[in-house]
Amino acid sequence: MSRSFSGLVVSVVIHLTILIAMAMMQINLFEDDSSLVVESVFTEEREQEEFSQELSEVTTAATSMNIVAGGAVSTTVGGASGAPAVSQTVIEEADTLKEPDVQVNAGEIAIPGEVGLGDDLGDSEVQGETGAVVPGYGAALSRISQELLRMMRTDKVLVVWLFDESESMKDDREEIRDKFHQIYDELGLAAKETSAPKTKSKSKSRSKRGRANDAPLLTSIISYGAGLKPLTPEPTDDIQLIKDAIDKIKIDESGEEQMCAAIGRSITEYSRRVLRSKRKLVIIVVSDESGDDGEKVEATIEVAKNVKAPIYVLGRESVFGYPYARVRWVDPEFKLTHWLRINRGPETAYPECLQWNGLHARWDVHNAGFGPYEMVRMAKETGGIFFVLPGEEENLSGIGANERRKFDFLAMKEYNPLLLSRRAYLKEREDSDFRKTIAAVIRRLDSNRKEKQYQELNIRLHHYSIKHPEFAKEAGSQFQRAAKTMGTLSTAIAMLEKIKPLRAREESSRWRAAYDLAYAQCLSYRVRLFQLMLLLDNHMVKKPQPSKPKARTKPHNEWNLRRAPRQIIPDDPQFARLQKAYGIKKSKGEYLGELKIVEDSAREAYQLVIQEHAQTPWARRAQQELTWGFGMAISSRYWNPEYKRVGKSIKIPKF
Repeated sequence: MSRSFSGLVVSVVIHLTILIAMAMMQINLFEDDSSLVVESVFTEEREQEEFSQELSEVTTAATSMNIVAGGAVSTTVGGASGAPAVSQTVIEEADTLKEPDVQVNAGEIAIPGEVGLGDDLGDSEVQGETGAVVPGYGAALSRISQELLRMMRTDKVLVVWLFDESESMKDDREEIRDKFHQIYDELGLAAKETSAPKTKSKSKSRSKRGRANDAPLLTSIISYGAGLKPLTPEPTDDIQLIKDAIDKIKIDESGEEQMCAAIGRSITEYSRRVLRSKRKLVIIVVSDESGDDGEKVEATIEVAKNVKAPIYVLGRESVFGYPYARVRWVDPEFKLTHWLRINRGPETAYPECLQWNGLHARWDVHNAGFGPYEMVRMAKETGGIFFVLPGEEENLSGIGANERRKFDFLAMKEYNPLLLSRRAYLKEREDSDFRKTIAAVIRRLDSNRKEKQYQELNIRLHHYSIKHPEFAKEAGSQFQRAAKTMGTLSTAIAMLEKIKPLRAREESSRWRAAYDLAYAQCLSYRVRLFQLMLLLDNHMVKKPQPSKPKARTKPHNEWNLRRAPRQIIPDDPQFARLQKAYGIKKSKGEYLGELKIVEDSAREAYQLVIQEHAQTPWARRAQQELTWGFGMAISSRYWNPEYKRVGKSIKIPKF
């Protein structure tokens, strides 16, 4: 018993000694090598930068094909998707990572390479590109051929081209016609590079229709205006038939462009064919206008999504914050120039800029840096692309027409339009007192609206009689309009100043820019209207004579008003007349001192826009306002009386 107990004690002691020794041993599983240390130091937040690539002009078929999957969002021109940006992890360089010596034993890598990745993507992307900048139709057609090739790896394709029937697109249609072979040439080349199985012919004498049914790509040409006009009886792969169909497009005299209805009807009509032939339907719209039925955009998107038909658009930039542009037209009989209004915007669901220039409805056509809302939204939501064509248009008229400029895309990415549905956009806007107030000011100062209170914002600038009694009668009504509008502007300024504390809390750069520009404009327009009143009063009292023409024999027959940098300083008799007419109780010095404060505030506000929103349309508009100045001037000229026959013997085409 005692011997057994002694053995147990000895065994326990030995095992305890071994365990203690093992516990005190340190085993280094890894050597102290700095090459295996990775530090992630989140010292600052860095915004995710998005890059876009301009497509070069291509006029001949490519000799090789680069497979590109669609759906990447470009920020040079286009619009935001409304989704939050993906946060970017910032990995800073640590001291311990200098000159690391790392050995990697790579096993089998299962991730596909660039070409394989393009093959895997196929046509399954959900979001389309909101803006691909192209220097011309050649580059756009090359990109379209790549998109078609991507889809043709899994399906045969039927492409429906929709051309608007407006006169302003005549030259564009001819250019596309001449370059249309480029798509089929490039796809023919691509067919040799892919390993898609070839369809075996059952009979050498099969019909032309049968051959078309087997073709991997078929094309249909349709024109639209007030209605829809199919120009190819059946989908075809015959290049000459396609060109002949484009030549058949006629100008629609109605001037209507039912774009959304045309797209919806085309999808409905051709979806039956693609179901029978098991093809993928693709819609390509070619137009320089945003259409007259934008209220149908959501229904059109829904129809396209139901059949998974992407919508591609070859269009122009939107006018900055404004629905309209103007094109120049010369009548064939008297060779007189006319400016006709077309739809070309805005880039947002509803305008976010003033629709009024302080004297009348806007005539500028400054580019927005983004495409028209309806077009861009359809492309984005259906997986298509909005191609932004060059801005140089010979018949475009107005301040900013054919401007040669390019916005900094890194600056513009913060100002992407919110491409939500109009209902969702309105809800988001109305939930914000800041945005809601800006929108209310824009609506109140919208001189395009037909109601009397809005039409009174339009001050007449042209065609005043050269005879002083008639001039006084015409100018008197405009004088009263200017005085009344000054009161409307005072109300608008008060509304904007009330929400000024909310500006710092506004997350959107677009809405801060909208506030800054609208506030500066309201201040400066108040000064300009007072200058207009001084100008008209001076002219009615002093009765100056028109200028004598130097180079022409015809005498001047009308007076015209215009903006000018130089301002009028009223003398004592003129100010006394204003005091009596409007019951001004302040002295001349006090009244002019207050106006000078408003003017200085306006200039300071414009400078804020230029600094805070540099390289954007807001900054460019602010600079334009400063260049125009806050004064008004008057001059005489000769005006061709044949213009009075407009609408009578001169028939103006509808755009």
